[in-house]
Amino acid sequence: MGPEAIHDLTSAYALDALDADEAHEFEEHMRHCAQCQSELADLQEVTAVLAYAAPPAAAAPALRGRILEKARAERSNVIPFPRAQAQARRRTTWILGAAAAAAAAVAIGLGIWAATLHNDLSAERSAHSRLAQALAIAASPGSAHVDLTGANGSLAVAPSGRGVLVIPDLEKAPAGKTYEAWVIRGSKPSPAGLFRGGGSTVVPLSRRVSPGSVVAVTVEPKGGMPMPTTTPFITAKLS
Repeated sequence: MGPEAIHDLTSAYALDALDADEAHEFEEHMRHCAQCQSELADLQEVTAVLAYAAPPAAAAPALRGRILEKARAERSNVIPFPRAQAQARRRTTWILGAAAAAAAAVAIGLGIWAATLHNDLSAERSAHSRLAQALAIAASPGSAHVDLTGANGSLAVAPSGRGVLVIPDLEKAPAGKTYEAWVIRGSKPSPAGLFRGGGSTVVPLSRRVSPGSVVAVTVEPKGGMPMPTTTPFITAKLS
């Protein structure tokens, strides 16, 4: 692989999409490449936030009941250990318990996801579409990543100008209010999306972000405004 092409593997490595040989080659390269180290750190932050950015949903009571019944039924499948093995048994009990808990959590999580799709398919598709769009922007080769001022998180902008705000710990907007994103070119702000916040927040911007633009966030009345009515409390400038 050419010396320049290997830089394009950063996003695929962050998503664990490389085969073993490609991953090894990239890791060897990254030991001496500050650019790839920085880009990988930004992408890993984004993917970590995206993992928790889907809206929560309550498990169906019937599903939860079935899982608990299965778990209780498994308790009778106990193999007696001789007394000499008691110490080893104690050492392994917590490991087996942790593994069982993890498996149950996965099963419940999948059940919740399936139930949510069944009960509100269009909303779930919309949420996953936004997450996929955001990840595509953040992981696009050549994307710029800019730290936010006023909050933890970053602005990612693909070479096409498509942008996404990633904010790990944004409080929910006050009652009757909404957060509104803006793309400011020169002195002209253009609305770029509404969102409520609350925990991990991912906001694909509805307007292109060109070099020199500022992306800002304000608090506005519910429904948004055509122009900002408050001072931005989050900003990021694309150089």
